[in-house]
Amino acid sequence: MRGFGVGFLLAASVYDLLIADGSHHALWPSATVLLVGFAAVLWPVGRRPRWLTPQLRTAVPAGVSALFTTGVLLTGRPEVPFGPGEVAVLLSLLFIAVRHCPWPWALACGVLDAVALLLLPVRYFRSLQEEVLVYALLGLVLVGLTAGLAAYLRSLDYRRTVMLSETRRAERVAIAADLHDFVAHHVTGILVQTQMARMMAARQPQDLDPVLAGIERAATEALASMRRTVGVLRDTGPETADRRPVGDLAGVTDLVEGFATPAQKTVLQRDPAVSDDLPHEVQAAAFRVVQEALTNVRRHAGDATRVTVRLARPGDRLEVTVTDDGHGGIQLPEAAHGGGFGLVGLRERVTALGGELRAGPGAGQGWRVSATFPVGKG
Repeated sequence: MRGFGVGFLLAASVYDLLIADGSHHALWPSATVLLVGFAAVLWPVGRRPRWLTPQLRTAVPAGVSALFTTGVLLTGRPEVPFGPGEVAVLLSLLFIAVRHCPWPWALACGVLDAVALLLLPVRYFRSLQEEVLVYALLGLVLVGLTAGLAAYLRSLDYRRTVMLSETRRAERVAIAADLHDFVAHHVTGILVQTQMARMMAARQPQDLDPVLAGIERAATEALASMRRTVGVLRDTGPETADRRPVGDLAGVTDLVEGFATPAQKTVLQRDPAVSDDLPHEVQAAAFRVVQEALTNVRRHAGDATRVTVRLARPGDRLEVTVTDDGHGGIQLPEAAHGGGFGLVGLRERVTALGGELRAGPGAGQGWRVSATFPVGKG
């Protein structure tokens, strides 16, 4: 397409020069206007100097064309013909001005290009004749079509930019939410194990080492999560979404194993039909369900002795269930409970995938969190 456009401009410009030569006029004025216009339109982007801004590219050739027309009128030279080459160059410059010049330069440069184009018939038709009106009307139609197309494409560029900005903003908000959930999970574990260490310091000091090792591991994982997420937030590239620390089904095993303490046993029951090739967004949501449920066990059911995580695949669904046997008798301090938005955000994530989240008392005692996702036939 670009090659066709360049070829058309060259052919039309050669035709302009042939017209000027056939009418026995000097070639250098027309050649100068065309050369300046060609440089403005066809200068390669990669080799374009920084000072050659869109407003300069579109204003200077139009000014040269208008000065040529003014000179013809002031010097009283005989009729100077004009051709399609200069018309095409000025229309190209009008398109560039409307689409690429910053406001209000786009309006000023666009008007200058349009005026230079509409003045072309004056070189040949000295007085206000019927032919001038016909050419002016045709010029207005060309100006309107060119400016309208450029304005439409500029609006699409703007919408695309706004959409990209909103997408990045939404992605960063989601990443920040992930950071909160990951760090809250690890910090809650640190608090629980610190409470346990304080109780054991007086009664069972010989068993403190596993608890302290758990605290160290949780703190290390929290710092690693923050480091990864901050690195992603600093990156504005399109690959940001692929590096979000959202987790997957494979990570559920590490999550469950890391949750266990000397006082709490954790069990993972995974149906063999639950494979690792499920959609990534479903795996991430399942991971978050387990993470939030385990975090709430630490916050509200510190006396629980057994926590069971079950991953099942009944038919075309993935079912994630987390149950505990706690009574809620041992809880963290109120400041460590969080703002209560965990399950709300989790419900939004699950329902966005067409799933369902349920949370409530278990069949006998304790608490039960269950999420169901549609995943298709296995």
